[in-house]
Amino acid sequence: MTADAARIGALGALYAADARSMDAIDITKVSARAASLAEGAWLNKEVIDAAIGAASTRWRLERMPAVDRNILRLGTFELLFSDVPLGVVIDECVELAKEFSTAKSGAFVNGILSAVAVAKEQSERSDTDKTSG
Repeated sequence: MTADAARIGALGALYAADARSMDAIDITKVSARAASLAEGAWLNKEVIDAAIGAASTRWRLERMPAVDRNILRLGTFELLFSDVPLGVVIDECVELAKEFSTAKSGAFVNGILSAVAVAKEQSERSDTDKTSG
């Protein structure tokens, strides 16, 4: 299985902006869906980075390999801000990690995104309890 083309395009845009420490992301050379994913992840980077940081117990965001960091940003954006099923997001991001990063990155990405997904579900459950009680 290979990762979705839009996610690959979004990852490229995120990686380029991150590697160059840019304030804005260049989405002119990617598909509309890739642009939407990349721009969403970039514009919500503060919230996304906080979620990744909370899920990562051993690695600070700035110490992570740049490819892994941006795969996690892309996946966390989708987990937090889209209706794509959690399992689909995690599987696609694991495939990105296997394709574009190190041999161990797939497991690392899986662990972090799974923790983000659990935290999201717990937060939603807590919000539901507050509104119903």
